[in-house]
Amino acid sequence: MQNSKRILVAPLNWGLGHATRCIPIINALLEHGHQPFIASDGVALALLQKEFPDLPSFELPSYKITYAEKGKNFKIKMIWDSPKVLKAMAKEKKAVKKLVKEHQLDGIISDNRLGVYYKKVPCVFITHQLNVLSGNTTWMSSQAHQKIIKKFNACWVPDVEGKPNLTGKLGHLKKSKLNIKYLGPLSRFEKMNAPIIYDLMVLLSGPEPQRTLLEEKLLGELQQFQGNILFVGGKIEASQTKEVITTEKGSLLHINFMQSHELQTALNQSAKVLCRSGYTTVMDLAKLEKKAFFIPTPGQYEQEYLAKRMEKQNLVPYCDQDDFTLAELSRIDSYKGLAQFDSEVDFADLFTAFSKVNENSEPTSSSLST
Repeated sequence: MQNSKRILVAPLNWGLGHATRCIPIINALLEHGHQPFIASDGVALALLQKEFPDLPSFELPSYKITYAEKGKNFKIKMIWDSPKVLKAMAKEKKAVKKLVKEHQLDGIISDNRLGVYYKKVPCVFITHQLNVLSGNTTWMSSQAHQKIIKKFNACWVPDVEGKPNLTGKLGHLKKSKLNIKYLGPLSRFEKMNAPIIYDLMVLLSGPEPQRTLLEEKLLGELQQFQGNILFVGGKIEASQTKEVITTEKGSLLHINFMQSHELQTALNQSAKVLCRSGYTTVMDLAKLEKKAFFIPTPGQYEQEYLAKRMEKQNLVPYCDQDDFTLAELSRIDSYKGLAQFDSEVDFADLFTAFSKVNENSEPTSSSLST
């Protein structure tokens, strides 16, 4: 076993996907004898604190990003919010420097948090977007993103390197000088032999106001659904709430949020899944080999690309949020559904990145005492 290292794990607070895909990484750190420290903000931090109540955790400055209510305004809203993002990046750089020194951290794993970097310890960046799709500005946004990634010692991409793969052009470059390591798809879940209890599971996530807009639309549309529905709102609150709603042709169990072990069981017990086409969700459904229907977040190019790609490959159908009706779900049966990739992650090898000392680094303790 390697010497124990104190590693900061910091996912972006953009929906729940970045936080949930860090769960298997945090578990792997623990299994290999390392000490994870958690840092994020908002619902991402709240989720990881619920999953790992015994681990030290810290709040980072928020990017304060919200979605436009109309998808066509998404890019304008992102540009408008960019000064807030730059300001938050500067603040989180200072916060991370302070955390490294105060807690004698040996390394950093940043999942898409652009300012979580400190040059005196090894730093890893996790992303499935080596190319950042932004319409007619894709080249510029991709180059800017790759320039930031270049500062890190390594870039971990949660996908397979060859074909077939899940990310397509998002996670694969024709030429690159980046130190890219492909992890294979990451999921916190395991496939189980479980009886089917729910005919449909609705699984929501993502920033506001789009999460709420979709929740309200689906609660109306699904009143005519024939069968039992489990509706997980993806709203992380202080305590879990459950409400059984009797529909005209079945029932709907509405739960505000579930933790990983509950979600794993519920997904395995569900025949079909209705959800966003966020990449972490795609990885989870592939691991569980599920049939699904996607509604990409309006204006989010990445989710729209993934949804179109999955439909083109005859895996999962999709439609735009404004166009969704109950009748759309009948299309699921004519698609193959997602399948898992056989790929083993060599975490022991990946974690050797934190045994390397950066040039001009300050000595850090490997002791786990606080």
